[in-house]
Amino acid sequence: MNMRVFYKGLLSLLGKILRFSLERIPVNIASWGTAVQSTTFYGLNHDWSAQNALDGLNNICTRTEEQSDPWWKLDLKKTYSVNRVTITNRLICCVNWIDGAEIRIGNDSSDVFSNPVCAVVSSIPAGATYSFSCPGMEGRYVIVNIPGTSKTVTFCEVAVYVIFPGNLATGRTVIQSSTDGYWFAHQAIDFNPGFTNSWSACSSTDIQTNPWWRVDLGYIYRVSRVVITNIPDCCPERINGTEIRIGNSLENNGNNNPTCAVISSLPAGVSSTYTCNNMEGRYVNLFIPGNSRILTLCEVEVYEEGVIKQQSMLTVLCLAAQTSTEHCLQSQPQRRQQSSAFIDLFTVYCCCHTDLK
Repeated sequence: MNMRVFYKGLLSLLGKILRFSLERIPVNIASWGTAVQSTTFYGLNHDWSAQNALDGLNNICTRTEEQSDPWWKLDLKKTYSVNRVTITNRLICCVNWIDGAEIRIGNDSSDVFSNPVCAVVSSIPAGATYSFSCPGMEGRYVIVNIPGTSKTVTFCEVAVYVIFPGNLATGRTVIQSSTDGYWFAHQAIDFNPGFTNSWSACSSTDIQTNPWWRVDLGYIYRVSRVVITNIPDCCPERINGTEIRIGNSLENNGNNNPTCAVISSLPAGVSSTYTCNNMEGRYVNLFIPGNSRILTLCEVEVYEEGVIKQQSMLTVLCLAAQTSTEHCLQSQPQRRQQSSAFIDLFTVYCCCHTDLK
């Protein structure tokens, strides 16, 4: 077998596996929502509000009054397919109060008990975090309730994990024509639609002429569709007239590439899909022509039909250049004789990585 072809194929497979693995990394979206509970306990000079379970602090907790069928509810603001839920119990006092709690996921806000049960918590040790698998359960609301009389719902943290597969923009390099304060370009691909704090979840340019935002997909793809999520609060009309452009040219910062669609208008907080009919391109631009314009984006998602020109996934690993691979193998023929594919794999990786610098 031609060893160059063997190595190229093997490393390309590794790259595809790596990309698939990255796409399957769960994202905790709990902090994107808002929490309420059936009642709130007031006392002990401590704040026991529902939102405490989303603050990332394991020593600040939520707690209801003692009551019948108490509950805590997280509103994620839109429906997600939930992968798993984690709960962190209190570190001291009353750690057994969580025993028997039901984790529910669904879309019914008024009757929380009608939502399907993901799992029942038998017990969680003091200060421990337990994970409960809910693969594929869909819902906007995540509820933790305890059935029975004289019960109290109390815990310190809840995390809700979701997998976002297939979005080509994930982890890619993004740039915008200017940046307004902390409204950085990369926040448009952080999965967070900005329902609670848009300034920390969305991107925005300064007011300027012809503002733009661009993502480099790394390869040339057949782009089937682009999904745009508009800002949920102030000034959603700013996005009106935005052009979605896809192509391979960086002339005029990529804004001269062919147009997929023009966003006439998009309501606040809404996600809309724009069909691009398998347009070929490496760069996806959002561009507003005109004076005194501001481009604000809360999420940009890009989906593919397939790769047109894939220089193999080795580009991600600094291994893509065929000439460098050939040089690496030809210059070190003894490496061809090694019996272990994994030894060869990392030998080629190190050699080619150095060669490409």
